[in-house]
Amino acid sequence: MASNVNPTVRRRRLGQELRRLRELKNMTAEEVAERLLVSQSKISRLENGRRSISQRDVRDLCGVYEVEDHRIVDSLMQMAKDSRQQGWWHTFGDIPYSVYIGLETDAASLRVYDPQVVPGLLQTRTYAEALVTGALPETAPSDIDKRVQVRMRRQDRVTSQENPLRLWTVLDEATLRRVVGNKKLMREQLDRIVEMSHLPHITVQVIPFSLGAHPGLNGQYAILEFPDASDSSVVYIEGVTSDLYLEKANDVEKYSVMYEHLRAQAMNVDQSREFILDIAKGYAH
Repeated sequence: MASNVNPTVRRRRLGQELRRLRELKNMTAEEVAERLLVSQSKISRLENGRRSISQRDVRDLCGVYEVEDHRIVDSLMQMAKDSRQQGWWHTFGDIPYSVYIGLETDAASLRVYDPQVVPGLLQTRTYAEALVTGALPETAPSDIDKRVQVRMRRQDRVTSQENPLRLWTVLDEATLRRVVGNKKLMREQLDRIVEMSHLPHITVQVIPFSLGAHPGLNGQYAILEFPDASDSSVVYIEGVTSDLYLEKANDVEKYSVMYEHLRAQAMNVDQSREFILDIAKGYAH
């Protein structure tokens, strides 16, 4: 594996290869679990890349799958070793959505819909601080600062001049009118969105209240796509106690189609900028 591939992606690729080997043997995850005297959920977590994979796990699974080519076993063992390395986000300690950060760090493009708040990659520091403080009232100040620092570091993906993340975001009008912090802060935040929208790799559109019911009313989600064709796209849905990652082709396709409807029904780029600026002017008064 290339040294520049982050550990989250390493785990995903290794998990996909282990799933492929299992399917070649026509075995179910339950059958593998019974052979290794472990839970079926562990096999599932190993295959979806949600947990670290030890070299012992790989050795045991290769034994069950009767992999006789030592080069394949050695390669998988090395992938397991590499997958246990730490990404930049681990220096901040325990981050609840670290799996998502790992995927975002390696993604080539990201499509986001959020009906409530400005996406993290477009937030100003003061907006992020006010948002985390309001959304998580029992969080210690040190943890709030850690979350904000991580959010600012994530923005390197869209501000970098070398291979930046292709970001497409659709915002609901409610996101623009909800006063997070105070009006001055909101004016600065909306100005930041407009400024970022002029970058060639960032597209911002707005769904106005006047549109009424639309395909995004079910809530926030993001679709991540990767530069390597072997890495399947992922739909990410943030939760309160746990997050949901959808990787089945049928699930990703449904969300992708829904996003295309959102983009088609939203204001175009120029209309969206003018709309955001008009709201920002209101905050100035």
